[in-house]
Amino acid sequence: MMSKLFTLFIVSILSFVTGLCQGKWKKQTEENVFANPPFKECHASTIVELNPGKFMVAFFGGDHERNKNVVIWMTVFENSKWTPPVLVADGIINESLRFPCWNPVLFKSNAGELFLFYKVGPSPQEWWGMVRSSLDDGKTWSDARRLPDGILGPIKNKPLQLSDGTLISPSSTETGTWKVHIERSTDNGKTWQLVPVDHQTRFEVIQPTLLLYPVNRLQMLCRSDQDRIVESWSNDNGKSWSNLSTTNLFNPNSGIDAVTLKNGWQLLVYNPTIRGREWHNGRGKLHVAVSRNGKDWEEIIILEDGKDKEFSYPAVIQAKDGKVHITYTYDRKNIKHVVLEEIK
Repeated sequence: MMSKLFTLFIVSILSFVTGLCQGKWKKQTEENVFANPPFKECHASTIVELNPGKFMVAFFGGDHERNKNVVIWMTVFENSKWTPPVLVADGIINESLRFPCWNPVLFKSNAGELFLFYKVGPSPQEWWGMVRSSLDDGKTWSDARRLPDGILGPIKNKPLQLSDGTLISPSSTETGTWKVHIERSTDNGKTWQLVPVDHQTRFEVIQPTLLLYPVNRLQMLCRSDQDRIVESWSNDNGKSWSNLSTTNLFNPNSGIDAVTLKNGWQLLVYNPTIRGREWHNGRGKLHVAVSRNGKDWEEIIILEDGKDKEFSYPAVIQAKDGKVHITYTYDRKNIKHVVLEEIK
């Protein structure tokens, strides 16, 4: 009995130490997702793991952002290769009216239902939220349906699902001033409750990403007009949030994404510059950083360090095997996929 207790004690100590000591990371693979695509430009990718070794990526593509022919495309990685992009959602209203599509977000619930959230409309000021779902990992999809008035769905980054099944969707609006908010669902996305986040703030903030901590604590990191990433914290699983404040992370008002790793550390992908310092409003560099507490961040990987191209709008997940998968816009011409592996 004492031997068994001692073994459990040692395992606990090793797990604790492992959590405190973040290992080194390296690029395992990097590749463009497609060749000779049926569109001129693409942007705003999202990635989800369907099954071990099988991933789906979606993005919007067309002649150029805001063009009416911009639709949502999808590709699947299986057997070490990507399938050709296929159209999975459009903004056609009727024979004479159509709108561009925007910012898809893929998410697979704990129950196995796959969601594709996206926006349709002439601009971010006027768009509305749409969703399709699949029970067979995207082989077939439900009809597209519009989300309720006032609910936009996740604006750029994936939702969190808590242990009790609650979905927490990071969202924002761009009508007038930029504001972030949370959309919570306790019935697997059938209904949603909107939770404001510091709507009296002086900061202009959009496109939040969410991180998970022990004891019902959540962190929100936001794109902002401050040349910094802006944060808010919740101590009640996202039911209420602190006032927004700036972090020490530079960002040129460009999209970010983050993920809580299995060991409890946080991993962030972002453009680490300010406006005017790099090409195309600061989107020439793309880095990865990690943090134990969400405050002190350490750079671990440089994904891109260019001067004449745009590398932006990252999406990041950790797969079941522990590897980190990142997709991002590669100069508006392709979507790049990078796999990071921790060096034990």
